[in-house]
Amino acid sequence: MSFKALKLNRPILRAIAEAGYDNPTLVQEKTIPLILEKQDVIASAQTGTGKTAAFALPILQQLYDRQDAPKKGKTVKALVVSPTRELAVQIAEDFAKYSTHTNLTSTVVFGGTALEPQKEALKGGVDILIATPGRLLDLHKQDIINLDHIETLVLDEADLMLDMGFIDDVKKLVRLCPKTKQTLLFSATIPYKVEQLAQEILKEPKRVEVSQNSSTSKNVSQQLYFVPKPDKIELCLHLLRNTIKGHIIIFRRTKYGVDKLYQSLLKNGFSVESLHGDRSQTERHEALKSFKKKKVDILVATDVAARGLDVDSLDAVINFDLPNIPETYVHRIGRTARAGQIGIAYSFCSADEKTYLLDIQKLIHLQLDVVEDHPYPLDPKAKKEVHTSNKTGSKHKKGRKSEGSKKKKKRWY
Repeated sequence: MSFKALKLNRPILRAIAEAGYDNPTLVQEKTIPLILEKQDVIASAQTGTGKTAAFALPILQQLYDRQDAPKKGKTVKALVVSPTRELAVQIAEDFAKYSTHTNLTSTVVFGGTALEPQKEALKGGVDILIATPGRLLDLHKQDIINLDHIETLVLDEADLMLDMGFIDDVKKLVRLCPKTKQTLLFSATIPYKVEQLAQEILKEPKRVEVSQNSSTSKNVSQQLYFVPKPDKIELCLHLLRNTIKGHIIIFRRTKYGVDKLYQSLLKNGFSVESLHGDRSQTERHEALKSFKKKKVDILVATDVAARGLDVDSLDAVINFDLPNIPETYVHRIGRTARAGQIGIAYSFCSADEKTYLLDIQKLIHLQLDVVEDHPYPLDPKAKKEVHTSNKTGSKHKKGRKSEGSKKKKKRWY
């Protein structure tokens, strides 16, 4: 199917062609017609499948087609709520790209930065607003933002939004918008709490589920290294010198861990940036900008970078610390192998992370390929304890064979 077959207009078709889009992804193909029909939608799809365009393109189409309708000044008609500043900025960039050949306007507001520039951007009125929940409510309280004319409300990455404690803010925003609005809920996973929210705020929604919520991309080779916790940095340095090349994100669980690894990589001559919640908005923006433009090769980050951040040609992801929430593993490795490309995910597992590993493998129904041949192996006794735990745990499907590694690998049963 082509984008033209989705009945998108010429200005939007021209913009997406210039952006290098050939054909719609499956989530776009299924979702765009429903949104154009003004249906409420709950959509779940694996990360990296083009969810932003799936709601941005039909919203732009709807607004463009009714521009000749009488207006009482420029008012916000479409509102996209995103859980993090980085995601909000990226969504805003996508809207700007897709609306290049229209006169529709959009802007983004988020916390952690000065209010005045955002107030100034809103002064002349915009058609589309992208926002994080807290800053949006602050601006509404100050009568800077009027939500009375919202026609379409999008809740993006809804599961992350609820995990971050925004449930009350989201419900308040829903109430502040007109009852007649169209509501679109997009999420990588649909856990019970998201399902509950959807039942409360959506009207007879159409469901779109492109893939299993717990699935990982077939284009990602997943490799596992058992390693003592004190040796993780040395293993990371060894692999970066000898095995892992290219554009890489390394995930750590804590801000302290990010800073520690960042300093170690700098001292060893690697081109690296860091990203976590304690850095200022300006610092975070500059770090992401440098990484996306490939001024640096490595980004060390907390899970603030695990959702939705679109980085072209990311070669590998390293799970330096295994996440304690198994779904986060899916989001992390989804940063690579996007849009049909191939990538590799390397995971380091110390003895105290065995429960996290078992939960991950249970979720994805897959056993990771174990790389035995490396200079920092886990103590055989500690590894045996993990093996024993796995044998008594849930059954998993046989793992896929990893690609691109010359190391000796052994299935872990």
